Amino acid sequence: MVDVQSQKDHRNIDIKKVGVKGIKYPIIVLDQANGTQHVNATINMYVDLPHHFKGTHMSRFVEILNDYRGQINIKTFRKILEKVKEKLAAESAHMEIEFPYFIEKTAPVSRAKSLMEYRCRFCGENNGGEYDFLLGITVPVTTVCPCSKEVSDMGAHNQRSIVNLKLRFKKFFWIEDVIRLVEASASGEVYSLLKRADEKYVTEKGYQNPMFVEDVVRSVAENLNKDDNYTWYSVEAENFESIHNHSAYAYVEKNGVQIS
Repeated sequence: MVDVQSQKDHRNIDIKKVGVKGIKYPIIVLDQANGTQHVNATINMYVDLPHHFKGTHMSRFVEILNDYRGQINIKTFRKILEKVKEKLAAESAHMEIEFPYFIEKTAPVSRAKSLMEYRCRFCGENNGGEYDFLLGITVPVTTVCPCSKEVSDMGAHNQRSIVNLKLRFKKFFWIEDVIRLVEASASGEVYSLLKRADEKYVTEKGYQNPMFVEDVVRSVAENLNKDDNYTWYSVEAENFESIHNHSAYAYVEKNGVQIS
């Protein structure tokens, strides 16, 4: 049959990334408490396409995933990218894997147990033989406004916040340890299940530890800086304000000075 994708294209325009998005695929990730965790991931895969080719072979991406069925993880990520480059005759290959990660959390007073979901991402590329890999984690937390606490006679406004973290690292670490680090850097944690005694504890603990969005990103960065395993990071926090019609936002990265 005619290979249309390999036919010539005469517009003289290179494509930086072309491939498939939104592949739903089961993967296995390491779990600190249980050894492994089976999760349903969403995978994006791309290669570069020189200007003289009309298209890439989309089916080959899925074929490669099937070759690594049950073995898709941080350790095989680099091998998969090399296979993608080889099979699609590409100079660069990129892959993004996003998945829910569940941790059993214990309520602070009642000790009730429940599963808490965190969103995680593996992002990597092999570009001309140079390999780069990032781990991303999204952690929900709570913040109490220091200004509101200072000026109010009763109470202070608080909100749920999202911290997005990206990491480059030298050696293996547990996702759970980084999640705990982020949660400890905010006013309080988010839980799936709380009894009344827990709500009282969580609310009062947050009130005693008010933080602006700037405080959160700086605290996370300060804690990450204590471990030289993290060669680079970016931290962004968004507070979904409870009394304003907008969010508060801050961003910081290693070796940078940007706070916004």
